[in-house]
Amino acid sequence: MPETPPAVFRVWIDATPEAVWHEITRTDEPIAAFFNNRMHLSGALQPGSRLAMRTGSGKWTGVVGEILEVVPLVKFAHTFKFTAYDDPECTVIYELEPKDGGVQFTLTALNLPVGTKTGKNMSSGGKLIVNTLKTSLETGRPSFGIRVLYGLFKLLEPISPKRCKSELWPL
Repeated sequence: MPETPPAVFRVWIDATPEAVWHEITRTDEPIAAFFNNRMHLSGALQPGSRLAMRTGSGKWTGVVGEILEVVPLVKFAHTFKFTAYDDPECTVIYELEPKDGGVQFTLTALNLPVGTKTGKNMSSGGKLIVNTLKTSLETGRPSFGIRVLYGLFKLLEPISPKRCKSELWPL
């Protein structure tokens, strides 16, 4: 299947590398920038561990993947597959670069399959992710619009596709 060119999204964040790193790798509570999903791991945050992005209730899994690279405060990379689609997986890379008293944050999506829902969602969702990360870290919470969107997600959770039930995506 043909692939699109890498989708690259950048934003400067007025935060420390430690704060940004903590937010994108946390497992103790939902991550605002990742659609308020909580990251679950099969082991430690290290290459080879499996990850799943699950709803706050833990009942639904939206994304699964395998960690490819972890360089604390610098780079986090993993494969990425939406559980709702039969599309092939892609790769997501998060990079942090200290710059001008803050962090230049880059999200790169590689191997996006052309003409798929995964390709379309990742191409459009990247901007939302980096902007929500910036707002959350700089103000302490996502924008009002994002909070409303996440509230709707929570209300609609019970009608999620059955194929996204977490029991079908064990780590």
